[in-house]
Parts: sequence; structure tokens; C-alpha cells
Amino acid sequence: MIAEKEQKTEPNTEPNTEPNTEQNTTPGTTAETLLEKENEALRCTPVEVEHVITDEWIDFKKIRLRMPDGNEFEPYYGFSRRSYVVVVASDEEGKYLCVRQYRHGIDRVTTEFVAGGIAIDGKEGYTKDPLHTITTEDALETAKRELEEETGYVSDEWRHLLTVPSEATIADNYAYLFVARNCRKVSPQKLDEMEFVRVHLYEASEIEEMIRDGEFAQAIHSLAWLLSLRREKK
Repeated sequence: MIAEKEQKTEPNTEPNTEPNTEQNTTPGTTAETLLEKENEALRCTPVEVEHVITDEWIDFKKIRLRMPDGNEFEPYYGFSRRSYVVVVASDEEGKYLCVRQYRHGIDRVTTEFVAGGIAIDGKEGYTKDPLHTITTEDALETAKRELEEETGYVSDEWRHLLTVPSEATIADNYAYLFVARNCRKVSPQKLDEMEFVRVHLYEASEIEEMIRDGEFAQAIHSLAWLLSLRREKK
């Protein structure tokens, strides 16, 4: 029903501005302008936000939204938490460094790449960052630290793959994806008191098999893997 109402409102918002835009811009810009108009026509507006739980780890919110046609609906739930890094790391023999640890969301021990939350202003835990001030350089420093702390490995060869919303439907944090090549062991693990992590080395074919079998449970980590393979082919 919402989609039908949105389709009815779009014609009413566009006629006054489209003709001049098309006359004064290049075809590429016109397409961008039309996309911007569509974005505005589809955008919903929060009119009331209740912070159900706010602590050092998460800000869980109940939201009332105004739809594009003016109607209001609730509840929509969302949360804010730290953005984080994911590192597709391989050693000097071309084997990939993975970690195994318990994930309470699915009540399973998972195999995944090194990952960790990005601290803002040196503060651990969740810190509000409404303007998304984290830079790729900030994220890279976190990636280097997490790789060494979780595995004892370091690398001099880093590449940023992509920054992507971690779960756009319900969360506002971002995942910063990196590749680290020719990693070398320099120290034992340096884990926090809440971290229980085992390090494993895998061949590329083994990771492919785990992804196919649903045993590589983190979707963003699988995305990082696929992007890393794509970069290798260039």
C-alpha cells in the first residue's frame, strides 16, 4: 500500500522543476538530478525517537516515521553502534588468517576474518558519531591494531576495499573493508578479557568451500572476500 501511495505523489513533486533542469544540464547531470528528486520523493522523516536502551555499547531506538505521503507509522526499530573494520589478511605463503569465536546472535562458533570496532577519540565502546567523522585513515589504524592483537601478525601491504553500511535496514554504522598481504608473525595474541579467539590459516579453496556451505557466517566478511578476489584479478 505504501508503494502505491508513493507512486501517486511523485508526479506532483516533479513537474515544476524538471524542464529547466533538463535544459541547463548535461545528460549525466540530468540523470543525477532525477535520482536526487526520486530520493527526496521516497525519503521518510523521523518525527519521534524514543531511546529504549542507551549504554556504552549501543543506542537502541523506537522511531515514528512520516511517510512520503504524509502518513505516520510506528514502530520502526533501529540502533546505533560503533563502525568497524574487517581485514582479509594473508601470510607470506598465501594462506588466509581467520579467527574462530562464539557469536551469541546465532549461538554458534564461527569462522571469520579479523574484525573490530573503531574507537572515536580513543574511547572504547559506543560513542555517538552523528556526522560520521571516521576517516579511512582512522579505520586503517584500527585494522592494523586488530590484526596484531587478534593474531599476532602485522603487514606492510594494506589496501582499502570499500566502506559500506553494515546493515542498512536497521543500523547506521559502517564496515570498513581492508586487505592485508604478506602478513608475518611478530608476537603472541593480545586479547581483551572478553575475547576468546583461536587463529587458523586456510587456503583460498577452503574459504570458498566454507562460504558455499554457509559455514562462513558473517555476510560482510563474505563481501570482503569477494571484493578482495576481484581486486586480485585487476
